[in-house]
Amino acid sequence: MSEALPPSRLAWLRFKQHRLALVAAFVLVALYVTAIACEFLAPYEPDQRNSRAINAPPMTLHFTNQVGDWQLRPIVYQYKLTIDPDSWMRQYKEDFTRPHAVNFFVKQDTGYRFFTVDDGGYVHLFGTDSLGRDVFSRVLYGSRVSLSIGVIGVLLTLFFGLMLGGFAGYLGGIVDNAVQRLIEVLQSMPTLPLWMGLSAALPAAWSPLAAYFGVTLILSFFGWTTLARQVRGRFLSLRDEDFVVAARLTGASNTRVVLKHMVPNFMSHTITTATLAIPAMILGETALSFLGIGLRPPVVSWGVLLQQAQNYQVIVMTPWLLIPGLFIVVTVIAFNLLGDGLRDAADPYHTGGQS
Repeated sequence: MSEALPPSRLAWLRFKQHRLALVAAFVLVALYVTAIACEFLAPYEPDQRNSRAINAPPMTLHFTNQVGDWQLRPIVYQYKLTIDPDSWMRQYKEDFTRPHAVNFFVKQDTGYRFFTVDDGGYVHLFGTDSLGRDVFSRVLYGSRVSLSIGVIGVLLTLFFGLMLGGFAGYLGGIVDNAVQRLIEVLQSMPTLPLWMGLSAALPAAWSPLAAYFGVTLILSFFGWTTLARQVRGRFLSLRDEDFVVAARLTGASNTRVVLKHMVPNFMSHTITTATLAIPAMILGETALSFLGIGLRPPVVSWGVLLQQAQNYQVIVMTPWLLIPGLFIVVTVIAFNLLGDGLRDAADPYHTGGQS
């Protein structure tokens, strides 16, 4: 008779059947690896300016030379700047007399770069902004802030939700009433206006690092209430189980009973909840930074980058400044798909469909 598979193995087998979740997991791993290695992958520093390419459109990598022969090493053609005599707008066209080969694994004063071009040239795969800064490099550097603020915010949310909800459900009485009243007060407040007010109250003299943690705390402080109620309900049903009663009879403290015996029984749901909560944190930071009351320059995040695309004229003239928004959309969709896959894997009786 075959041995029964452990729950973790069964969950993994169910998760592998969710193809969209697997793709989403791969995309998220790639995004986080990119964020960690942004100094290596980005061809320029985030604040490095190129005065020869102001609001320049994305450049094209060519794998054929001037005579049309195929080559494995890509080249880029530098831009030729002209000024429209009627509108006085900058116009960029590729100058096919000025090719520059793309070099890989180049050592510079700031460290190794995955790719760059020969001296005297430049490469801007996502174009440049109004100050001539490379949008591709700034998107990579911004991913580190935007992706990390979601993880750190959710970790704080999990801490508050598990601790307050867990002890409220386990102890009951005054503790339960106090936590429930606090949750009701916080949930009755409009989230976005409250975020805006608290973010605007952050001192302008704070360093970028302090502002980063300030926004993270604000986002997490109001995100734990739903999880806390779910944990409370689960702990109300668990506190009279045999293993919990046995732990109490052996003299285990309340903290040990909650953390050692009860929280692990809720871990699969906790992981799923955390995965689905990260997109809300990322969107919250993006909204606050886009409105100018979250993270502020010189901090580089996807929300800060989208500040430059706040009016119709900018969007029409330089649509590539919306590229950070595309990364936000992809990240949010990937987290939602991954959360669906984890939920289906953790709960085989969940009615959600699989792909």
